[in-house]
Amino acid sequence: MAENKTKPTAEDVSAFSDRVPDAKRREDAGRLCELMERVVGEPPVMWGPSIIGFGRYRYRYDSGREGEAGLAGFSPRARELVVYLPADPPDKEALLGRLGRHRTGKCCLYLRSLDDVDLAVLEKLVAGSAAAVRERYPTP
Repeated sequence: MAENKTKPTAEDVSAFSDRVPDAKRREDAGRLCELMERVVGEPPVMWGPSIIGFGRYRYRYDSGREGEAGLAGFSPRARELVVYLPADPPDKEALLGRLGRHRTGKCCLYLRSLDDVDLAVLEKLVAGSAAAVRERYPTP
């Protein structure tokens, strides 16, 4: 069975954030880091070379595949912030309708800037996703 490529690392989150070339993206990364740490209740940890993650959970699918992933996380990429929300909160669609400028992928939320979104709504999305993951995959 294939092993997950994205794992927690010992890299310093601040050092990684300081290397983000765009000043605005760096600022947004700092703000998003504070929001996620407060909501998830866990400190930031680098997952792989470019994802800042918060908390962790173990999953096991019916297929037998299992692994570990972050409860929430983000990556300050060159063009956008990519927010990782591994589970859908019950009110996801209503929240997305109030969020502001964004686009979505399977478990990703793409944001050009935190200035374009309602941070209270983003906080509810992060909190709802983390709660849904904790409910689905309780810590033994």
